Amino acid sequence: MFWRPAFEVDLGRVLGPLKRGRGSLNILTDERGITWLASNTPDGPGTLALRKLSDGRIEAAAWGEGKDRLLTGVPALLGADDDDTEFVAHHDVVARARRENPGLRLGATGVVWDWLVLAVLEQKVTGKEAIRSWAELCRRFGEPAPGPGPERLRVPPTPVALRSLPDWHWHRAGVDIKRRTALLNAARVAGHLERAVELRGLAGRHLLRNVPGIGVWTAAEIAQRAWGDPDAVSFGDYNIPSMVGNALLGTKLDDAGMAELLTPYAPQRQRAVRYLEAAGHRRPRFGPRIELRDYRAM
Repeated sequence: MFWRPAFEVDLGRVLGPLKRGRGSLNILTDERGITWLASNTPDGPGTLALRKLSDGRIEAAAWGEGKDRLLTGVPALLGADDDDTEFVAHHDVVARARRENPGLRLGATGVVWDWLVLAVLEQKVTGKEAIRSWAELCRRFGEPAPGPGPERLRVPPTPVALRSLPDWHWHRAGVDIKRRTALLNAARVAGHLERAVELRGLAGRHLLRNVPGIGVWTAAEIAQRAWGDPDAVSFGDYNIPSMVGNALLGTKLDDAGMAELLTPYAPQRQRAVRYLEAAGHRRPRFGPRIELRDYRAM
């Protein structure tokens, strides 16, 4: 399949929120520049391969039970359904970031479950801890991705697979009881949660939050990836309030301060955050480094 977008597509940037370095066994870019995405879809597992051609077209191929859904979803995945025409920059820093990143688009995978698992694993732990657990679960309890992709490409574990794991497997993956319980709660109603993609916005996030263990931060992280929610700010994040405060005011903020500062950007508050991130703004370095915990040794 070939798709010619009506806008400039930067595959690395639009798919960046899905990647977690070498620990992302479900999304890889090979030496030929082909990006491979393995996913659980409502139709079953599937693999999508994407490559941008020199003339701007996107070449896509897919395999597995979910291949048709994955191919149909390519435009949305790469931001075709995203619309920032009503966005107004209320700060010079945001306006400059928008000018410097005209191709920034919020992509939508159309899938809840895979990104729910990753978001729950990232709750209240360091990125390294979360990715270690994510890679372990994908490698040992996910399935090899359909098609001719890289050998280490894996479809994330299904709800059924996670529900069947005994305690010691969770322990080996470094997943504590709180996150494990949240995942098992979600696995029991996983099919129902996919409806959040249709509801979108606040209604979709509220549906996700009906699951015990999924709060504001986790629902926002899922919404950003599942339907490209432009207003789903990750309140409760360790880094984002400080990054936003430093970029816009030159000072550290907490969640309440960030919420007040971003109020004029509703219903596109997350888009403002993404512009700041794309411009290279980061949380200032201060305070002690977080000590990594190894739950496998506990």
